[in-house]
Amino acid sequence: MTGHGATGRRVSGPSLTGPGAPGRADLHLHSLASDGTAGIDEILAAALAADLQVIAVTDHDRIDAAQAGQALARRRGLAIEVVVGEEISTRGGHLLGLWLTEPIKPWQSLRASIVQVHEQGGLAIPAHPLFPHPLCAQGVILRRLVADPDPRCRPDAIEVFNPTTFGRPVHGRVVRFAEAHGLAAVGNSDAHAAEAIGRGSTTFAGRSADELRAAILAREISWQGTFHATAGQLGTFGSQLRKYGRDLRDEMRGRIRNDGTGRDHGYPGGRHRPPRFDAGPEDDPR
Repeated sequence: MTGHGATGRRVSGPSLTGPGAPGRADLHLHSLASDGTAGIDEILAAALAADLQVIAVTDHDRIDAAQAGQALARRRGLAIEVVVGEEISTRGGHLLGLWLTEPIKPWQSLRASIVQVHEQGGLAIPAHPLFPHPLCAQGVILRRLVADPDPRCRPDAIEVFNPTTFGRPVHGRVVRFAEAHGLAAVGNSDAHAAEAIGRGSTTFAGRSADELRAAILAREISWQGTFHATAGQLGTFGSQLRKYGRDLRDEMRGRIRNDGTGRDHGYPGGRHRPPRFDAGPEDDPR
């Protein structure tokens, strides 16, 4: 099913059937803690506005902002659940580790990283696969993992919809790959800006993170999304460059002053060096 909009091409997978309103999840979001341009407050507000029930903050090789987002959503009683995730840099491409309790060490093999995600009880999903770039898992590696006799090293799903330049050119190939290998197919936004949150999403029966997890493992999910227009990400790229400039300035200022501050990681306490989540009085559950 396809359609066209002013901001890009919309596509979707097979629709879910059954009673009740399905939930929507976006499991690939970046914050100020890595290369995103929005802090946790802005991410939560944008996710609620996009009518998402579950999100995962998946910063590159860190989980601190995701943990802060999960804590804030719970303390504030928001109608959204935050899954602690990480976009793990591996030698075989980027990997989404979801439902994590500890960060995964980067630059290991893709196989070892998947095993370590599973050792934490998490789910492992290759991000923007098959695009010809070192940051993307290639078919030869994925086929080897899917066929591995050890279930610990098999991916739990694959990201078939990613609206960025990594996802759009190979979208059809990834859909066919998932179908050929019996992999659950998820859609995500890979959002680096608040306005992109929900641009890609996964639909599932239920509304909670636990129900989403069960649906992924049962392969009872669907995906949908709208690709960015050709020049649609240039504004985000400019915002990222300005962010990197602010980060450098704030890190240098903190070092010169020796006041224990650094760049903004996008959550309360994120300006401490090292950063640490520090809920304010408005987030105190008492």
